[in-house]
Amino acid sequence: MGLHTLPDDELQQYLFHNNEQAFTVLYDRYAADVMGMLLKILKSEALAQDVMQEVFLKIWNQRSRLQHVKVFKAYLFITARNHALNSLKTAIRSQTAIGEIIQAAVSERNTTDDELLSKEYLQFIEQVLDRLPSRSREIFAMCRTQEKSYAEVAEELGISRNAVKNHMVYSMKVLRSAVENELGIPLSILIAVLFKH
Repeated sequence: MGLHTLPDDELQQYLFHNNEQAFTVLYDRYAADVMGMLLKILKSEALAQDVMQEVFLKIWNQRSRLQHVKVFKAYLFITARNHALNSLKTAIRSQTAIGEIIQAAVSERNTTDDELLSKEYLQFIEQVLDRLPSRSREIFAMCRTQEKSYAEVAEELGISRNAVKNHMVYSMKVLRSAVENELGIPLSILIAVLFKH
């Protein structure tokens, strides 16, 4: 019970000696803050939860190295940020993950108006979406802005669920291609720039 009052550097020594309670104390101390930072980067609670588990698992598995870490909190947050950016690169290959991120970009339009660079990037995304065929644009808006499922959109428009999926896959390919060709950066880097804090 006394471990809860110890400073990080002392808990690190306990952790170095395989003390699971010290690990639990550090987890309880920083989990909420780490989760908050991950959500700012990833804009997806599911992704953030996965990354947080990976980060703390890494801390436990590499606890023998903690004796060389001067400031645990800084080490933890740098580790979490790096994991988050790496997971973005992986997640960006997933249509669902891209959809969640773009949906967050659309919904956050008004809150980033004071950040000129982010605003310009968001406008670029919107301009690319405006180039889509009207049907694809309509379906994209229904799925991402209105948060409807493929099945709901299919029923509402009187088309198959597979047709909805094909429109979404096409829209994502157009978006990725435009970002990489016209901005000269991978979509994952654009997302990292848009949502860095």
